[in-house]
Amino acid sequence: MDRGKKIIWAFVLFGLSALFAEQVEVTADDFYADEKKLISEFSGNVNIKKGKDILTANKVLIYFDAKRNPLKYVASGDAKFKVIIQNKNYNGSGNELIYEPAPNLYTINGNGFLHEEETDKKVYGEKITVNQNSGTYNVNSGNKKPVKFIFQVEEKSKNK
Repeated sequence: MDRGKKIIWAFVLFGLSALFAEQVEVTADDFYADEKKLISEFSGNVNIKKGKDILTANKVLIYFDAKRNPLKYVASGDAKFKVIIQNKNYNGSGNELIYEPAPNLYTINGNGFLHEEETDKKVYGEKITVNQNSGTYNVNSGNKKPVKFIFQVEEKSKNK
């Protein structure tokens, strides 16, 4: 089966295109689905696009509920993303990226990096969690090295 047919089967098996307000496009070298376990696996040059959001990785697992709604995306192997959170553009990377649509929760595990483009804020840590619904961020260093936060400060002139 060629790659185009594999991707089409992904949409047929799990009805992804009907579940989202925006179209989701997934391309990959290989595709596997287990309807009983409600899991889809994409591997090799995986690229997922939804609107302006982009996720790339060597492997992505998508877990579904009984109604075929995606519960969780787990990306690994050179995992990178570009997303809009709270009307701000972010890009990031890590050993593993997890996105849970219902709570709008993003988790970066291992060598985490998150960059807010508009303000050029950068965060590094072993685990970075962003809750889009609450607008909260949590960064843990693990035992390897400290959390690093880089931001720009605008100096105001002193007028007397």
